Amino acid sequence: MNLYDVIKKPVITESSMGQLEAGKYVFEVDTRAHKLLIKQAVEAAFEGVKVANVNTINVKPKAKRVGRYTGFTNKTKKAIITLTADSKAIELFAAEAE
Repeated sequence: MNLYDVIKKPVITESSMGQLEAGKYVFEVDTRAHKLLIKQAVEAAFEGVKVANVNTINVKPKAKRVGRYTGFTNKTKKAIITLTADSKAIELFAAEAE
């Protein structure tokens, strides 16, 4: 798996924006990615960023209905990235916080 295919998109919620002061960033990642691969992908995608810890959450699919037909959303995986104290901030979230 290519490192640039691991990170899909940032998760922009009130909860994830509240964690920015603690140096924690939330991304939606590929469901097949493991913690070491996620760490390598973040450090490769953003210059000057050093990852201290990676926590992952598997999000179950939700049941959705369209008329009388029932289906499910796709399962996803979220990664909470904690940066070291001497790391640069991820600029992607800087514009969102202002």
